Parts: sequence; C-alpha cells; structure tokens
Amino acid sequence: MELNFRIFRFDPDVDREPRYQRYRVTTDPTERILDCLNRIKWEQDGSLSFRMSCGHGVCGSDALRINGRCALACQKLVKDVAEADEVLIEPLPSFKVLKDLVVDLEPFFEKVRWVQPYLLGGDHFPEKERLQPPEERKKLDHVIRCILCACCMGACPVTAENERFLGPAPLVWAFRYLFDSRDQEKERRLRAVNTENGAWGCRNHFECTRVCPKEIPVTKSINMIKREIEKERRSTGKEKNHV
Repeated sequence: MELNFRIFRFDPDVDREPRYQRYRVTTDPTERILDCLNRIKWEQDGSLSFRMSCGHGVCGSDALRINGRCALACQKLVKDVAEADEVLIEPLPSFKVLKDLVVDLEPFFEKVRWVQPYLLGGDHFPEKERLQPPEERKKLDHVIRCILCACCMGACPVTAENERFLGPAPLVWAFRYLFDSRDQEKERRLRAVNTENGAWGCRNHFECTRVCPKEIPVTKSINMIKREIEKERRSTGKEKNHV
C-alpha cells in the first residue's frame, strides 16, 4: 500500500520559519511508523532528523506527535493511521525544536532530576539489602513502567501554558519514591511537590494518561500525591504551600 506523509521540517541554522514536506512511502499495514520514517530517511531524504534507538517501546527516544496525538513511532502501526489521507508527523509540543522532529529534552530531564529519582535511605545502613514486603512493592507496579519518553509532557495542556509546572512524568517519578516504603524522606518530598507548580498545577485534563505508551494511570497517581499532601497537612495542621 501507498501512504502519504506530511512531516514538520525546521533547521534553525538554515530556515527562518518551519515548513512541512510531503513524502510517499510504500509500506504494509503491520509496519511501524518508525519503519516508514527510516525508509524516508534512507531512500528519499537523508537530511530528515528524528530520534530512535531500541525501536521496541523501551527507550522512549522516538516520541512524536502523530496525527495530532503524542505517541511512540515504534509502537504506532501503519494500520492505526491508514484511514487518514495523509499522516501528519510533528515534534513533541511544548519543547524547543533543535532540528525537524528532534526537540531539546534537557529542561524535561532537569525537572526529573529535581525530584531526586532515587532512594533516600537516611542514616540507616543495613548490613544487607533494604527489604520491602510484596504488598508495598505492588503499590509501585504502574509507575515504574515510565520510560521518560515525554509524551505526557507534550500532551499536557498545563505544560503548554506554564513552563514552570513540574509536569506529569516528573510527578510520576516523585510518586515512585514517595510511596516506596524504603525511602526515608517522604515528608521532605511531599513539601517539595506541595506547590502550585508542583502537584497542584495538575488540572485533571487526563491527556497524559490517554497518551502514555505504557498505560500508566498518570493523573490518578498525581491525585494520589495530592491526597497524601492533604493527609500530611491534616496531621500536622500546616496549610498548602503557594509557591
């Protein structure tokens, strides 16, 4: 079958404004959008720039906006978009475009690093590993699937309006350690996200949940953080921060 692509193009070293370029690709229904992009680059236009790595939905490198919806190019199949007259491929929204479909993800990773996405065990150093009961571990089953693809950030309406908002994925990683029974800094972690640009910045649009390629209940996880903040506030008598 033949599939038409309209792809966002922009090279800041050459172009004054973004443009869209059309390509036609011979493919079949079970191929991936990533396969089509590779065929365009290898056979038609070597100047086209996009990210990819594993090609199997693990690394998250090839996150794009496909027909207006953020997704991984390696997970979206031709048959998923075949009914469209053409497939529109654009970079993730809310990020600075470096070239074509490649965006600057460093501000995103800075926010993830800010939530300290690692275990803080305090001053206690056990002789062996830090044990965790299976029922406590099960609480983290959903959120540990995050691959930092940034699809949720691109889809989030709040992120589009407020660059200071921490964003869905960083809050998912905050959840990961807030609810880890081995972590010793829960109170400090709660204070950090108890702000208008933290957990309270989420307006429950659910777009992050809809586009997550790993089907993480992102919005639900953020609301669980909010409830934990309220629980902590009631127990200490402190008010919500407004920073």
